Amino acid sequence: MTAPNRMNQVSSARLPASLLSALLLLPFAAAPLQAQTAPTQRPGWMHRLFAPSSDPATPSSSEVAQNTSGPASAPASPAPPTSASPAPQRPAAPTAQTPAQAPTQTGQTASPNAPQIDEPVTTLQVQVNEVNLIFTVIDKHGKFITGLKRENFGLLDDGRPPLAVLRFTQQTNLPLRVGIMLDTSSSIRQRFQFEQDSAIEFLLQILHLNDRAFVEGFDIETDVAQDFTNNVDLLNQGIRKLRPGGGTALFDALYKTCKDQMLPLQETGAVRRALILVSDGDDNYSRVQESDAIKMCQRADTIVYTISTNISPSKDKGDDVLKAISDATGGQAFYPVKLEDVAVGFRNIEEELRSQYHLVYRPTDLKMDGSFRTIYLQANDPRYKVRAQKGYFSPRPPQ
Repeated sequence: MTAPNRMNQVSSARLPASLLSALLLLPFAAAPLQAQTAPTQRPGWMHRLFAPSSDPATPSSSEVAQNTSGPASAPASPAPPTSASPAPQRPAAPTAQTPAQAPTQTGQTASPNAPQIDEPVTTLQVQVNEVNLIFTVIDKHGKFITGLKRENFGLLDDGRPPLAVLRFTQQTNLPLRVGIMLDTSSSIRQRFQFEQDSAIEFLLQILHLNDRAFVEGFDIETDVAQDFTNNVDLLNQGIRKLRPGGGTALFDALYKTCKDQMLPLQETGAVRRALILVSDGDDNYSRVQESDAIKMCQRADTIVYTISTNISPSKDKGDDVLKAISDATGGQAFYPVKLEDVAVGFRNIEEELRSQYHLVYRPTDLKMDGSFRTIYLQANDPRYKVRAQKGYFSPRPPQ
């Protein structure tokens, strides 16, 4: 596999049999989802979702403060992802091209003590019964497609179209809450300084006034060198304090970081939560499983981008782990083929964060039981692929 192919590699997941069956039973087929070209060709359910509503849902107080555009349509059968293959909700990778009516913007793609996994946790970022979904659209070359409208998408939540779409925003500038997780185990000692430099440059470029970031190192324990702040100097100092050495407890670190750093965030409005995980993907000390770490990321509504520190020509098991984590949370895995490409991975993530769409909708028949609900979001144009989280955990009733 060539270097460009590794750096721009985007995963594609196959629809499970349960999803195909569910779609066949619905009064619409998958084919129209993949080949919509004009409003007159959309089936009835697309008109119902995207046409102006004669009885629009009354916006909540959290909605009034934000700009919106509209809805989406689409998803799959509910089942939380497993460690080997996280819930397969994403459409197959399409071919690339920008629609005639929509402008495009291109950008390249390509722990301490083990946490208690059975203790109760709060769930997803759902305000009352609203779901905030951040996603990106790419073509087959991994270039970001911007300028699409809500009519260009289809959405299923837990196998059903949403009850109402409240907001749809292109190139969202929602505040960022981002964490840098650097593997400080002995295996990355020789390339650690370059990773530090790349992380600092990333933070300098991405942080704006309302954004916050934290930095953390992990081996068999996690070390939050600098908690959430907008001060890049403090973040720089935190990164420079990290020292490599020890084993690797990747899953423990990811679980604990999402639980302790991302889940407790109290925000008055919607924010984008993201982790950039720089590691070789190996784990030899964790007590929680990969699937538990992924579920905690989904509970915390956090997108995880991974950058592999394995710069050998061939991929190994650790690379597959990083891909599984990114796929399940709506992020992307980057595979440098030389040390300098670690910085390229950070730049690609920066570009993606500037090219995201924001969708807010009310799901149909939302049960307050803490269950996992799948999300299936697809572009109507088969040339494009949507990258979004595969699902979320519904809220539990107040105790």
